[in-house]
Amino acid sequence: MIEILSPAELARARETGALVADILQTLKRRTTVGTNLLEIDRWAAAMILEAGAESCYVDYEPSFGRGPFGHYICTAVNDAVLHGLPHDYPLADGDLLTLDLAVSKRGIAADSAITFIVGDSAPPESVAMISATEHALSAGIAAAGPGARIGDISHAIGSVLSDAGYSINTHFGGHGIGSTMHQDPHVPNTGRPGRGYTLRPGLLLALEPWVMADTAELVTDADGWTLRSATGCRTAHSEHTIAITGDGAEILTLPTQA
Repeated sequence: MIEILSPAELARARETGALVADILQTLKRRTTVGTNLLEIDRWAAAMILEAGAESCYVDYEPSFGRGPFGHYICTAVNDAVLHGLPHDYPLADGDLLTLDLAVSKRGIAADSAITFIVGDSAPPESVAMISATEHALSAGIAAAGPGARIGDISHAIGSVLSDAGYSINTHFGGHGIGSTMHQDPHVPNTGRPGRGYTLRPGLLLALEPWVMADTAELVTDADGWTLRSATGCRTAHSEHTIAITGDGAEILTLPTQA
């Protein structure tokens, strides 16, 4: 299903997007060496419920997962990159952590992800990998607008990631979003310009460049959810929900405070 939002629905999407962004930034500020992933999940749950919103994850049960997800946020550490199931793990200095959050409020969902390094360490390779996904995300957003095609976004994202030396997995990527978290169209992280669905005002897309340092191959963890790099290398993931408007693309998942 490809959903086009009305102006009233788009106003609600802005509210949800800001909530998601603010929760992620609060979690990032609170997360230090020794913070447990389950503690982050509890913080996320409390903030979602306090805002009168609903988690898109707790009851989520897609074909690629094992049963309901059962948690409020995805927490992926080091070689984990997608769908990281929170578990009893205290974070160490230098850990590479991705927080991926999707929330629905007043019937409209928003989805965003950030990757950052825990503690005072800043391994250059990890810093560069995070930067590459952030720049790719910016390029994808710049390529989005009324009349553009999905392939234009995919090509822009893929060009940045490839130029930075990363292989690209097209199995998982961006997606439409609206009244539900995952909708058509699929937005691969590489593609050919001028191909695919033509973007229209009112369309919401979650764009999410992600890479692994030295492979494009994923393996599924024993928990049935967490996707890891096949070689054990580190990973990074950046995501925003955007709305296509008459003027271009509006980023919905920006925090309300710096």
